[in-house]
Amino acid sequence: MDLVEAIESRRSVRAYLPTPVPQETVAAIMELSLRSPSGTNMQPWTVHAVSGAVKQGIADDVIASRLRVRETGVQEHHGERVFYPDDLGEPWRARRRAIGWDLYGLLGIKKGDRERTFDQHNRNYTLFDAPVGLFVFIDKSLEVGSWLDLGMLMQTIMLVAREHGLHTCPQAAWHIYHQIVRKWTGAGENESLAAVIALGYEDTLAIENTLRTPREPLEKVVTFSGFD
Repeated sequence: MDLVEAIESRRSVRAYLPTPVPQETVAAIMELSLRSPSGTNMQPWTVHAVSGAVKQGIADDVIASRLRVRETGVQEHHGERVFYPDDLGEPWRARRRAIGWDLYGLLGIKKGDRERTFDQHNRNYTLFDAPVGLFVFIDKSLEVGSWLDLGMLMQTIMLVAREHGLHTCPQAAWHIYHQIVRKWTGAGENESLAAVIALGYEDTLAIENTLRTPREPLEKVVTFSGFD
């Protein structure tokens, strides 16, 4: 698969087959992806790859916590950083709402259906049934420049995965459950959970995987100056 095909075929897949992904394949993806650029070659990342009983244990603990919170109304976990502002402005708010309603429309989840919304949100924490989760951490002392490096690493991982016939879904929803993830992965207290990448083989029969998200046209987001 060439780079253009990998970029054009990459998308966030939200339903996976149970087909295992061998450790050797995950290691090959990661070894190449670690060639990603980073400012002053800091390489500020740590990645904990999980599968099998560890992946299931993390999912069980997170969902159990969410069920307790729904019952008691008392939040048990809190994020270490603010990922998105509460007063998200436009056009970002509209784009975010559009993808949410497009996905829920495909799944037949109507506005106000709290039970199905809760269940669908829990799908994040099963990694949408992907057999592998890549938990991406960064040292708590690092700042914005190093977070840019994480984005480059994650993009590379997702593109290299396509070379292996695999799909991915990058997820920010996990960050408040860093304590649970630490317990299962052995991540250090100095490490901050930045994101998770679900990794596996796409379930091509799942309706949610027909979702396609639009992009703004080139002329709306890119300017050219000084060219002949």
